[in-house]
Order: sequence, then C-alpha cells, then structure tokens
Amino acid sequence: MKSVRNVFFIFIILTFEIVLAQNKKQTFQLKDIRKLVNISSPRISPDGNRIAIIVSKPDWKKDKNKQEIDLVSIANGSQRSLTYKREGISHLRWSPKGGRLAFIAKDNKTKKPQIFVMPMNGGDAVRITESKTGVSEYTWSLNGEKIAFVAQDTIPNPKAIKHHEDAFQVTDNNYTVKAAVQPWHLWIVSAKGGKAKRLTKGTWSIVTDQGTITPVAWNPGGNSITFQRFPDVWEGNSWHSIIVKVDIKSGKIKTVVDAQGSGGASYSPTGNVLAFMRPRNGDQNNGNAVYTDMNGKITDITKKLARNINSYTWLPNSKAVLMTGEKGTRTVIWRQPLDGNAMQLDLGNVNPNNGSISVSKNGVISFTGTTPLHPTELYVLTSLNAKPKRITNFNKFVDSLTLSKVETINWKGPDGFNEDGVLNYPVNYQSGEKYPLVLVIHGGPEGASTVRFSVLPQLLAAHGFFVFQPNYRGSINLGDAYQHAIFRDTGEGPGKDVMAGLKKIEQLGIIDINRIGISGWSYGGYMTSWLNGYYPDKWKAAVEGAALNDWVMDYTIAYYQTDDLYFFGGSPWVKQYWKIWREQSPIVYAKYVKAPTLIMGDAGDPNVPIVNSYEMYHALRDNGVHTEFYVYPANTHFPHDIVRRTDIFKRWINWMVKYLK
Repeated sequence: MKSVRNVFFIFIILTFEIVLAQNKKQTFQLKDIRKLVNISSPRISPDGNRIAIIVSKPDWKKDKNKQEIDLVSIANGSQRSLTYKREGISHLRWSPKGGRLAFIAKDNKTKKPQIFVMPMNGGDAVRITESKTGVSEYTWSLNGEKIAFVAQDTIPNPKAIKHHEDAFQVTDNNYTVKAAVQPWHLWIVSAKGGKAKRLTKGTWSIVTDQGTITPVAWNPGGNSITFQRFPDVWEGNSWHSIIVKVDIKSGKIKTVVDAQGSGGASYSPTGNVLAFMRPRNGDQNNGNAVYTDMNGKITDITKKLARNINSYTWLPNSKAVLMTGEKGTRTVIWRQPLDGNAMQLDLGNVNPNNGSISVSKNGVISFTGTTPLHPTELYVLTSLNAKPKRITNFNKFVDSLTLSKVETINWKGPDGFNEDGVLNYPVNYQSGEKYPLVLVIHGGPEGASTVRFSVLPQLLAAHGFFVFQPNYRGSINLGDAYQHAIFRDTGEGPGKDVMAGLKKIEQLGIIDINRIGISGWSYGGYMTSWLNGYYPDKWKAAVEGAALNDWVMDYTIAYYQTDDLYFFGGSPWVKQYWKIWREQSPIVYAKYVKAPTLIMGDAGDPNVPIVNSYEMYHALRDNGVHTEFYVYPANTHFPHDIVRRTDIFKRWINWMVKYLK
C-alpha cells in the first residue's frame, strides 16, 4: 500500500511539472515576426527529384528581406543554396529538360530586373537580357533554345520630359499617377543571351500599371506565343482583356479567345487543348472559372463546382488540371478532368498557398502551405492519392511556442445562407471564464478567412482575446451564389452576415459581450467603418486600415475605377445609380460612431486612396469620437517591409488592449 501511494505521489509531481513546463512555453509575440521565413515560387524539376524555391528571411536592421534560391531534394529533404546576395528574385522556371534554371533578379549593371539562366551541372548564373526597363514575365520555348519575355516600353520623348514638356492626359488612371505610363510588350531572346527581338507594339499592353499579368504560353509547334492582352495600361480596364497570339516570324496578332476578362492561358502538355480563366459567364460578381478551348469549342469545365477557382495547372496526361480554391474555411486542391466531376484531394490539415502548385512530368506535385499552427513550408505529393509530406522546416521555432486553438464556426445567416468563419481562442484559455473578443474582417471582398496560420489573430490571442474572422457575402469560399449576393448590397448585407456570426459566438457563452472590438484592412476596413456606424452601441473599440469609406471617391480616383461598376451596375455620376453608391458608403454613418477608432493607411496607396481615411478621421474627430490616425510613407496598399508591418500590428494590438482589457 505504501509503494502504491509513493507511485501516485510521484505521478502527481510529474504531472504538475509537465503542466508547469507547458505554462512556461512562450507565446507568439511581435518579435517572432522577425524570425518567420517565407518560402515561395516552388518549381519542381521535370524529373520530379528536386524543387527550387525562393527563401526570404527578414533583416530587421536593414528593413529588407534577404533572398536566396534553394534547391530541395525530394528524397531526403536536403537543401543547398544556389544564389548569394541577389535581390529581387522571382519567377523560377526550369528549362524543358531540366538542365537549366532561369529566374528574374535585380542586375547590378542595368539596375533593373533581368533574366538569369543557371546551368544545373555547375557554374554561375548568366544574365541573358539587358532590358532598359527590366523584365516582368518570361517563358521558355518548348525546345529550350529561346525565351520570350515581357518588358515595358521606354519613354518615347525623354528630352522633352526633361524639359518639363510632361503634361499627361487623364483617362482611367488613378490619382497617384505622376507621369504618362508606357505599355508592356513581348520580346524574344536566345536562352544563351544576345540581342532581343521585339514581337509586339501598340497602345494596348500585356501588363497593367498595377502589375497585373498572367504567364505567356509558347504554342505547340513553337511558331507563336499566346498571352493576355489588356486594352491599355490601366488596371481599371483590365476586365476587358482578351487572349491573343503573335506569330514569331511575321509579328501578326490573332485573337484566340475574344470573351472579355479572359487570361491565364496555358496549353496542355500534349498541346491539343488550351485552358484559360475568366469570371464565370463573364459576370464579375461570380468566381473565376477554368475554361478549355478544344478545336474551337469553349467549355467551362468547372461549371458543376460553381465556385471561385484561384489557380490551376495541367497534369502531365493532359486529361485533367489541378486547381486551388477556398472551400468553407479550408484552401483545397481539386483534380478537375476535362469532362466530369472534380475530386478533392485529401490534404489533412494542410492549406496550400494559392498559385504555388508545380507538377513534374512524372506526376509528382509540390506546393507551399500552412497548417493552423505552423507557418508556410514546402510539401510534396508523390501521387494524387498520397498524403502531403512536409520536406522543409524553416519555421521550426514556432512549434516550441504556445499557440491559439483555431476552429471553424458555422451559422445560419440572413437570406438563407449557410455561413462560416474562423475562431481563435485566447492562449491558455480557461473553460468557464469569459474573454474579450476582437473581430478581424478579411479584405477583398473577394477573399476568405481560413484555418491557416495567421499572424495577427495569433498575436491578439496571445494577449488574451478571442479572435473572430467572419466570412460574409462576397467571400469566395461558399460558391457563386454567395459571392454574387454582394451585388448592389455591399454594406448592409455583408454587415448582417457578420452580425449573425457574432450572435453565434455570443451564444457559446465564452465571450464578454460588453468587450467587443472590430477591425479590418482594405474591404475589412470598409466593413469596420460600416459596422462601426451602423451598429454603434456594439463596439468598445475599432481599428480600420486602408478603409474604403466613400464609394464615389473610390470610383473617381482609385486604380480600379470602372472595375467598381460591377458592384452597382452603373456609374455613381448617372442619375439612375446616384443614390445607391452614396447610401452604401460608410461615411454616411460616421456621425453615429461611438467607439474609439484607430485609423491607419499608406500615404501613396493607389488601391484605397488615403483620402478615404482623411475623410473618416475628420468626420469622427469633429463629432467628438476619440480618434488617432497614422500614415505610413509608402506607395503600397499595405506596407511590404518588416518594420512597418510590425508597427501596424503593434498599434492594432495596443489599441484593443487599451479599450478592451
């Protein structure tokens, strides 16, 4: 009996020590952002043995990212670096036979991004282009002898510009444009380097002023190149794009797909089928669909899914494509045959990053992805039926931290919609206690909150908050009908969706309903502004970043301009549509706001111009609401550098701590 008591006593002590050790584990903090490694652009070799990736590590002191290209062995996960002290690395591309690897990087001589080609049997990378404006996109020819690339035209009258003969006409440009913008066109060069040959010219463009571009595709036979053609350089007109091809010898251009909004053209490995993407049925309120052109017959092969597809890539047998997209609160991969039903792959708890899938000639699949409790790593599928295998561990340190529990929340929303969102629990959550809640609303609105590792929710949860990330009509994760429901209902409808989700959380009995904050960036900022004024008694604090507060202003000076029309059906300056644009602008409800509100944004944001935030700041301040407004001297929609990003998260968290804790 005595020995049993001793064993029990020892067991209690050990259990207590284990619990104590777990409680001593560190939570995810702001300083940990500096350690996060980003892995992007995975490209698997044609033989399926190796994967080239871009590895980016933040340098806090210099406030920039250190980049390198790493080569990862699929067999054992071993890694070796292929580059040293290169900047601006992007667009990894294997040659057709896999003997060379090409990439874009900043060139020390021209000071512009150029194409480099590296032999994989040893030797340094060789620059093969010397474009005066830099390279934006490229593709190998089918035999690996040439490379087609896209570059912006040079200024046609530099002397006149220098003399200040530089007035430019306003058409569909955004208000941040300071000079006439030249179009981007197609060139061709030997894969060994040399003089490049221009293939296209004109006032139309292959790239928009905001960098929108899809890969160019070398046609079967190698006699022409297919690409997405925009009517001009302006992003606001990009939805008028079509697909064309240019004959390499004659330069003659022929339309391949005349349906507006088409892009992302890619030929099957056998060359007999052209795939491309466009909003389903040409309606921009629908999700993107994958179409095929087989002998002139256009087919929406994703019609049965009736949901948004983010990206696709061909499988080697040319009979199906792999696609990524959001389904509920997961990002998934489907195998979509050219004729038949899509099959969802079993990825366990891994959420692939959109656009990251790469497939070898023998069917091995690589992609980057996250789990709910681990940041981005590199994964491999040896077959469509295999489980994903993680072959990198760049962010191993996160596994030693105590992280927030993440789960999916479902509810019945207004108008009969089945809706969902993501809930992060406070770190070290204790059952029976009630905690403050922060809503973090995603942007887009064509976005989605999913159960992947997410920095801001983890940081907030580490400070003792529940964090709710609701999806709402317009989100891309619940099918076309849900996405389309935002048409002419951009504020009130999504607002009711969010409030229905919040009611579901309240019914769980785990939050303090008197300590709720609301926040978001971009369209999440729009929703924050809208809800802050529409339901003013609900919130104790608000944080709105890059918020669209005035639809009329947005249409008038933002870069997408006419692209806003599909939300409402017509111009805000036309009598028929005058009222709806103004009624659904959050600035209308600013006079009702009560919650202390933090406003942030970038000074040169061309997406949601900072004047939206100035307007809201003065409206709130003049109505006696405690408001603080911080602007970052950057020309982006959200700062790209580690120092400013960290500062945004710090202010965001501190604001919620100040008013909710």
